[in-house]
Amino acid sequence: MSNWNIPTDLHYTKTDEWIKVDGQEALIGITDYAQDQLSDIVFVELPEVGTSYSANQSLGVVESVKAAADIHLPASGEIVATNNDLADTPEILNQDPYEGGWIVRVKLADPSEVDSLMDASAYTAYCDERG
Repeated sequence: MSNWNIPTDLHYTKTDEWIKVDGQEALIGITDYAQDQLSDIVFVELPEVGTSYSANQSLGVVESVKAAADIHLPASGEIVATNNDLADTPEILNQDPYEGGWIVRVKLADPSEVDSLMDASAYTAYCDERG
């Protein structure tokens, strides 16, 4: 059984992003597993508001003291907001990856794309496989 916080009301990707859908919009961030693997996050590259991305496209980078990882968009859409707090305090991603550590808000092009992502139990099993 995993030690990671994996909320049941989110969907997850194999590249360790989460998405929380709210009507036509969604919040996106990296998972507790991802921040744990990266360890101390020191920088987050955010996309520009108004930019559109397709599902699985890289929209930015999270850098830690030991690695850098692309942030992928779980579902197609347009960036409508970025979490500017991350520019000054990227460690929020380590402390609170699901609430304070959201990365972008997206207007979804097709909310049904989220249906193909993993739910919490599938993501938990996926994390457990990787250790």
